[in-house]
Amino acid sequence: MSEIITPYQDQQVAKKAQVADMFNNISKTYDFLNHFLSLGIDIIWRKKAINELKKDNPQQILDVATGTGDFAFEALKILNPEKIVGVDISQGMLDIAQQKITKRGLGDKFEIKLGDSEKLPFEANEFDAVTVAYGVRNFENLEVGLADIHRVLKSGGKAVILEFSKPKAFPIKQLYNFYFSYVTPGIGKLFSKDARAYSYLPESVAAFPDGEKFVGLMQKAGFKNTKYRPLTFGICSIYTGVK
Repeated sequence: MSEIITPYQDQQVAKKAQVADMFNNISKTYDFLNHFLSLGIDIIWRKKAINELKKDNPQQILDVATGTGDFAFEALKILNPEKIVGVDISQGMLDIAQQKITKRGLGDKFEIKLGDSEKLPFEANEFDAVTVAYGVRNFENLEVGLADIHRVLKSGGKAVILEFSKPKAFPIKQLYNFYFSYVTPGIGKLFSKDARAYSYLPESVAAFPDGEKFVGLMQKAGFKNTKYRPLTFGICSIYTGVK
């Protein structure tokens, strides 16, 4: 397994507890900084990932590491399922998501729960699809998290995972590394009360086993028909697999 990268580098506190604290700290500025730092491209990436489920027409969807709910709201628009359940370990992020749900009158279609992504509070074979956007690299144990996603999927159900990856081609690789290592933490310090969160971002992406390595972990967890598709010069990738 790859090195475990934690937000606050405190060896006395487990990664998932540190991740929860980090997202609680940045929840109020998270949406703004997400769109600002990605120059709005994250919205296009989300739509591409959700379109991977269009032909499957899932009615019961679980959105793991749902955060403030942006991915789930987009999925509701594009896929029109009966129900989406979002789970996250950060109450601060879920509070923002709940405000959005209430404001948009979507309480009957989108439900949120506080829960551990690696020990999902659901029965086996419960969902037609599971989505994760920018969440798997925050798992403390990737293999455990993927196995639990596999467990809650119905037979034939699909997992769609959107995550940052590492560009390999010149000069995108060099520009990306500079932006992620220097620009992102700098802007994060200006707008967020938790500067460390935006230094953790490039560190966690650098340590994440992307591409074929991640596909291999999905296969090990029991997924079939696994594939990945790099987006925008490999800055981001969509991974899919079927139970």
